[in-house]
Amino acid sequence: MPRGTITYDIRFYATLPRSGEIIRLIINVEAQNDFYPGYPIIKRGLYYCSRLISSQYGVEFTDSHYEQIKKVYSIWVCVNPPKYRWNTVTRYRIREENLIGEAREKEENYDLLTAITICLGNSEDNRYRGILRLLDVLLSSEKEPEEKKRILQEDFDIEMTKVLESEVEAVCNLSDGVEARGIEKGIKEGIKEGIKEGIKEGVLFSITNLMDTMGWSAQQAMNALKIPAGEQAAYISMIKK
Repeated sequence: MPRGTITYDIRFYATLPRSGEIIRLIINVEAQNDFYPGYPIIKRGLYYCSRLISSQYGVEFTDSHYEQIKKVYSIWVCVNPPKYRWNTVTRYRIREENLIGEAREKEENYDLLTAITICLGNSEDNRYRGILRLLDVLLSSEKEPEEKKRILQEDFDIEMTKVLESEVEAVCNLSDGVEARGIEKGIKEGIKEGIKEGIKEGVLFSITNLMDTMGWSAQQAMNALKIPAGEQAAYISMIKK
């Protein structure tokens, strides 16, 4: 039965020691811009984990040697999550649960897949540190490459070799999600400025209307409208134009 084709953003093998034994892992990393693409992101992550396991047949193991299955991870870096998910790292995995009795299976025999969501967010949050800050700095559309390299070196003790410098600069240009995040922020700022300008235009209309209908001076009109003294000079300048 056809299973379709999956194109992973990044897929690689990693090894680590555990009790003197070398364990091999298969890791997939995805950058995700749209947190609501029409389906739950975590379901896609778990599907990727399942495919990473099933694709091991004939590569990592053959016949009935299921003991040779390698653990898989699917890690999703969400650069534009909703506010309630800002600065969160969430893990989804298989765990043993005894419903009757207290049987114990070796964890390595069932702990075969883990999906993780890493949701970036506001730098003012007290959770903005560690991997969250590191990734946010790398994927920021507002920081220049030189600033990113300085932060990585000074705050994270990451030595900037020529190879790493070139990779940091490459990251600055490759993410559509980063660009979208910057565009969204720009839109929000633009809306704020638009509202401010709209309020100014409305106040200016009220001032000139009172001046025309009541025969008041600009000062009298602004006092009647209770415009703060610190803002009156700007409106007088606008009236003169």
